[in-house]
Formats: sequence, structure tokens, C-alpha cells
Amino acid sequence: MTPGTVLIAGTSGNFGRHAARAFAAAGWTVRRYHRGTDMGAAAEGCDVIVNGLNPPMYHNWPVLIPRITAQVIAAARSSGATLLVPGTVYVYGDTPGPWHEETPHRFTARKSRIRSEMEAAYRRAVDEDGLRVILLRGGDFLDPGNPGTLLDMLVLRRIARGKMMATGTPTAPRAYAYLPDMARAAVALAERRAALAPFEEVNMPGLTFSIEDLRAEIAAQTGRRPALARFPWLLLRLAAPFHELSRELLEMRYLHDLPHRMAGDKFHRLLPGFAATPLSRIVTEELAVLAGGQGGLRAA
Repeated sequence: MTPGTVLIAGTSGNFGRHAARAFAAAGWTVRRYHRGTDMGAAAEGCDVIVNGLNPPMYHNWPVLIPRITAQVIAAARSSGATLLVPGTVYVYGDTPGPWHEETPHRFTARKSRIRSEMEAAYRRAVDEDGLRVILLRGGDFLDPGNPGTLLDMLVLRRIARGKMMATGTPTAPRAYAYLPDMARAAVALAERRAALAPFEEVNMPGLTFSIEDLRAEIAAQTGRRPALARFPWLLLRLAAPFHELSRELLEMRYLHDLPHRMAGDKFHRLLPGFAATPLSRIVTEELAVLAGGQGGLRAA
């Protein structure tokens, strides 16, 4: 299918910013939605709407997520565009991985239920209104140098001083999605949208690694093994009554101890030959952004 026109909501956010770049690089006409304007009017004539809107730092999810969901569904309904939505692993709760598209949802936390209800709203819009929806689910975001990702905000914040923070069991493997890769996958799925089911849910395998795996890769590239400290969850618990982000991070703490990964059978069937960026390259990018010029760890 030839490139078309895409409206991207949330181009200043993590996923939306990379999606805008990837669609433009693939030859699409990219429109950027401006908050506070009529999304339905902005989507007129678009082939795809990417919902990259998300309240920053988990702010007021119970109110804002349903509001955003209703807004983008209404815009898709009026324009006839296919919706493309990034999904999270929160819906699986503490069910052991690997996580497939058929893995039942489990409400371990409030955010598990909120995201599951969001996905259910998209499914209803498909069944009742004839919308077409692509839900691309990824693990924890990787975006070198982005302080809005947990890896940069918590784990690697002090890497320039040769220190790492273990937010959970250091040997527990976790699922990650490198945002440039996830954005490329979104474009590829959008370009074959006519061949997909009306509601197509796709789990992106991405990368799976533990804190110790990350530590070993940093050591291999720099010749120095970072010191490893435990993240002070107790301080977050003390701050939680007064600090929203602390409360929200604590709720998802279980994911830092739960070994998990994303199954990629369907992903590779739909996008054969898709090559994920290796961890070694991502670590090189992280070191260049976070440690370069600060006298700390850097690639040898």
C-alpha cells in the first residue's frame, strides 16, 4: 500500500515523536495534532490516526485516559481513518511471561485496569461503529537520553559516575521496546492495514534483558563494570502520600521483579524480516548521550 496521510496526536511525547519521524521517513504526509483543537477536523482526509497522547508521568490516568480514548475514537469515526494505538504490558499484570496476544488480562494494579478498559473501548468501537484499530504493544520504552523513560530516569541516571540503580531483581529479564524500532513497526503495519483484521492486536518482541545483562554490556563497551545499588523504594513510599509520581511508580514495582518477555510469533508473521536494533547499539547511544563529556563511563 502506498504512503498516505497520517495525523499524529502527541508529537511531543515519547512514542508520538518517533512515529512522526518514521512516517515522514517512509514518505507519508504527516499532520501534527495541536492540543485543544478539533481532532475530527484535523483528521479529515487522513488514512491513519496515531494516538500518541498520554498524560505525562502517569498524571491522573483514571480521568485523562478515557477522555483521550473517546476523543480519538470520535475523530476516527468522523474521518474513517484507521487508528493506531501503542499498548503497554500493564494489562497482563503479574502473569508469568511470555506474553502472547491471547494472554488474559489481569488487574494487578489500577493502571492494569485502566489500560484494559481503554483497549475494550477500542474493541467496542470496532464492533459497533466499524472502526479499524491496530494496537501495537511494546515493553518498557527505550529512548537513549530521554529522561521520561524509566531506564534513563532511574537505572542510568548516575551512569556518568560509574553507577547503576537496580530497580528490582538484577537478574530478572524484562521486555523493552526501542522507540525508533516500535515507530518503524507502526509504519509497516499501517502500510498493510487493508490486509489486517478490523481489530489487530500485535505484540512486539523488542528486546529482553536484565539489569545484569545491561551492566555486562556497559562493561564490555567501556572496560569498567558499573557499581550497582538498590533503588530506594522506601523513600518513594514515604513520599507517596504527597507525590503523584512516587505513588504511580510504586504501583508498578512488581514489574521490576517479575521475569517476563513478549512473544513475537504474530509480529514476525505480519512483518517478516523486521530487524530489531541490538542492545549493543542502544547501549552505545546511551553512553554517548548520558556519559559523554562528563568524565564518567564512555565507550572505549
